[in-house]
Amino acid sequence: MTERGESGEQMHLKRLIDSLEEAIGNPAGGLPEDVFLFVSRITPLVNVDLLIKNELGETLLTWRDDGFFPPGWHVPGGIVRYKETMSCRISAVAANELGAAVDFKRIPVAVNEVIHPSRSIRGHFISFLYECSLVSPPDEKLRYQGGHPRHGEWSWHAKCPEDIIPVHHMYREHI
Repeated sequence: MTERGESGEQMHLKRLIDSLEEAIGNPAGGLPEDVFLFVSRITPLVNVDLLIKNELGETLLTWRDDGFFPPGWHVPGGIVRYKETMSCRISAVAANELGAAVDFKRIPVAVNEVIHPSRSIRGHFISFLYECSLVSPPDEKLRYQGGHPRHGEWSWHAKCPEDIIPVHHMYREHI
């Protein structure tokens, strides 16, 4: 025991945490992938999802094929970074996934807790669904043109597609 009453195991853990924090630097800029995956195994993640409808009532979805879920259509979304506001993450998702800008209603239309029964990595989320409207159009280079969709392509959907990623079945009533 040390003067502060710490055991050798506690001191070792503190040194490991100090080394990890030094390696991360400023977490507001994002985490190294291995650290992010570790964090996702020990704590719930907070994410925003963007519900974007056109004048026909169709929903804008993007194709996801990133290895975390089976390939499928999904509501554009992203994980909130440390000290990042929901508003900033919504804007970042619109820019990163759609090449667009959006306005959004400040109160989410849905809040869901998602716990995957067998996943350890990215297995627990608190998801906020925001109703958004396009301020600028999505990037036409990313528009789905038919055939098998590619990761990152977007398309308008009149109803919830059968091949939506499983976790987004919770949004069927909104699509």
